[in-house]
Amino acid sequence: MAGTGDILLGDILLRPARAGDGPAVFAVTHQSVRGLATGAYSSAQIEGWMGARTPAFYEALITGGRMVVAERDGVVVGFVDADPGEVTRLFILPEVAGAGLGRRLLEVGIAAARAGHDGPIRLESTRNAEGFYRRHGFEPVGIGHFSHGLGGEPIEIVQMELRAAG
Repeated sequence: MAGTGDILLGDILLRPARAGDGPAVFAVTHQSVRGLATGAYSSAQIEGWMGARTPAFYEALITGGRMVVAERDGVVVGFVDADPGEVTRLFILPEVAGAGLGRRLLEVGIAAARAGHDGPIRLESTRNAEGFYRRHGFEPVGIGHFSHGLGGEPIEIVQMELRAAG
């Protein structure tokens, strides 16, 4: 049953993340990296990607109230998190990639990032996801290293922006 703030998309339910979702969000991130980023990064980078992250790290993010998860049959298959002016995280399981879920989560993340923010929306794209973000209007503005990490091998990213609406 859908609750307040829930969106039903076929067999996918988008809902606000809640306490207890941390382990599932951790697992989605881990599986996404291993399944979708392997062609763009070295094995050392993939191995160290999660750094010191734990399910508790994601539980703490959830308390901010800005994360939305995607569920299929009661299982979290993706999520997006945003701060004003920035989509900070978007990960989906490899088996749901290419079906439009990433696009829908990005739309949710952009809307959340625009709340109370008038400028461009920023994000840090992995190299394997740059084309996805370009297709959705983001433009590269620089190259750097993942700034939301917690240790591990440096992860190169593409800094991207979506111009302000209007």
